[in-house]
Amino acid sequence: MLVLVRVQSRALFFGPLFADRNNMKFLGLLIAAAGLIPAASCQNAAKPMSTESFPLTRSEAEWRAALTPDQFRILRQKGTEFPGTGKYDKHFEPGTYVCAGCGTALFSSSSKFDAHCGWPSFDAQLPESNVMEKPDYSHGMVRTEILCKNCGGHLGHVFDDGPTATGIRYCVNSASMDFNAEKK
Repeated sequence: MLVLVRVQSRALFFGPLFADRNNMKFLGLLIAAAGLIPAASCQNAAKPMSTESFPLTRSEAEWRAALTPDQFRILRQKGTEFPGTGKYDKHFEPGTYVCAGCGTALFSSSSKFDAHCGWPSFDAQLPESNVMEKPDYSHGMVRTEILCKNCGGHLGHVFDDGPTATGIRYCVNSASMDFNAEKK
């Protein structure tokens, strides 16, 4: 519901400048436009995958059939989930995290830690090195994207601000992974 409140022009900091009704309309449009700029750069915007080739290749229709809509948006269109909403953010059982697109082993639960960022965080990938890094210049930032080496699925990003001895924080979307529990 939108509620409009009339503000007396003399109560505004700019005083007489906005006493004219046309200037008030201009100010309103300016404020509304400024509010839309962050929404236009939202990280959830779908971006097509690069044309690099990976060992596992599928058509877009095959990927859509194999993945949930959320997994497709994240793995194939480089989307992200909202912080704190992923099923593996607060998940700390022993086992292995694998790519949701192809099942390739990515991270061990022993390298997982709570970074309090809203996404699952790891300080190292598995020794098989199935996670590849690629520069990401989207959204006006310089980051390092992480992808599955087998299928090219977007996993998240890696940062050099980790609190553990490695100093690395792999920040991964829960929807880009599945979990294989350790056998007891």
